[in-house]
Amino acid sequence: MTAVRPPWLAPQPDGLHHEDAGYRKSLRPRQMQMIAIGGAIGTGLFLGSADRLQHAGPGLFIVYAVCGVFVFFVLRALGELVLHRPSSGSFVSYAREFYGEKMAFGVGWMYFFHWCMTGIVDITAIATYVHYWNLTAVVPQWLIALVALVIVVGFNLVSVRWFGEVEFWVALIKVAALTIFLIVGAIILGGRFTIAGQQTGFGLLADNGGLFPVGVLPLVTVTTGVVFAYAAVELVGTAAGEAEHPEKVMPRAINAVIARIVLFYVGSLVLLGLLLPYSDFGGGESPFVTFFSKLGVHGAGTIMNLVVMTAAFSSLNAGLYSTGRILRSMSVNGSAPGIGARMSGSGVPYVGILATGAVALIGVGLNAIVPGKAFEIVLNMSALGTITAWSVIVACQLRLWRWWRKGVAERPSFRLPGTPYTGVATLLFLASVVVLMATSDDDVQRGAVIAVVVVMLPVLTAGWFLARKRAARVAVEWRAVSDQSPHLPEHPALQHDSDEDAAVPIVEPDAN
Repeated sequence: MTAVRPPWLAPQPDGLHHEDAGYRKSLRPRQMQMIAIGGAIGTGLFLGSADRLQHAGPGLFIVYAVCGVFVFFVLRALGELVLHRPSSGSFVSYAREFYGEKMAFGVGWMYFFHWCMTGIVDITAIATYVHYWNLTAVVPQWLIALVALVIVVGFNLVSVRWFGEVEFWVALIKVAALTIFLIVGAIILGGRFTIAGQQTGFGLLADNGGLFPVGVLPLVTVTTGVVFAYAAVELVGTAAGEAEHPEKVMPRAINAVIARIVLFYVGSLVLLGLLLPYSDFGGGESPFVTFFSKLGVHGAGTIMNLVVMTAAFSSLNAGLYSTGRILRSMSVNGSAPGIGARMSGSGVPYVGILATGAVALIGVGLNAIVPGKAFEIVLNMSALGTITAWSVIVACQLRLWRWWRKGVAERPSFRLPGTPYTGVATLLFLASVVVLMATSDDDVQRGAVIAVVVVMLPVLTAGWFLARKRAARVAVEWRAVSDQSPHLPEHPALQHDSDEDAAVPIVEPDAN
């Protein structure tokens, strides 16, 4: 079907390009590939999987595999949207296009909050890794967290090309490290070698309670942490706005991420469960460091610890990059203070980067006050931001599909397979994760949901009423500049959202 979009439908995709003005199309295909892969391999795997293995047992790989299926759906939905219209505003810009400024305001600020929390997780992880060398006896954990934050903020303020190059190499280090682990682990497993006096293989699994030594329920309760482990896969959509030839790069990058999820996440966890007893993991140490340390190879644990520290730096670096672009998208469209639209001479939206770094300073305080709980506290808060972003990505793809069915939009050839069923299934899965958190026995998980409902929702609601008039005024101004419609229709953010076409208000054509 060749879809024709009536000229009086709002918002028009061409009228949304103003938020991408000023960026440099400097990210090369090899950088995009590694940004996509690196975003999917972060702190949640290198550090968070240790405690989840200890509490849920070696069957944890099943949870990662199930969650990976839905991550695949989210990424394909995002890829379809990016090929529909690449934007550095990513899903915030798509929320604006398909649902109006109100949705863009909500998801944009939730995502900003999410990365602020993730930044706290990452600097906490870096400080935790330093424990391996017992340096915290000399240097306090909060100071290590502060130094890490300052360094990464500095990286982000240079240029997008420099960011892409740094991310390329740190992502390559992560991929190389996991590849080495998979090769070494497979050799030890295939040769039935012993580690710390215990023979590896299925016998080790049977001697320690099998796949589910603590039952099936713990596998369900750790789902939130697993979702967080996959956080940042959506970063590739933001980077597409500054990529050369995104229509060619994005399908390859997304498909590469999906393949790496199966190999690195599921493969690594299967191997870890067959190489060491699940009870050996935890204690704030990366499971990969635990493995190499128990091999007795001199310096292996130290090298792996440096690698996982690099992963945390990479995650923090990517988060600052993403929020800088998201906040600028909102600023340009009136949903955030106008100062957030400022860019440096090298095309870096520095205000959003500095704002995220400033909020992440809370993590320095947490490391000073509750160093043992800082990671888990903010991990659960951050997971809710990830769920919000993914839900909006899928909802926007479903709206694009509906418009395509009505003949008012075109769908690119790279699509989410099984639409709309896969999209609806993904939304139901993400909703079930939130329900699990709300009904969990874990006070931290329940507290995270309560905090979002009791604090974040009222704050976002109040913020929208403060920003809505400016957002509508900016929308009208941009529509006049881009000459999208002679009649300048009411901004979609001010429309009612009761029916599915609320984001595409119909305005009568000019009588002339």
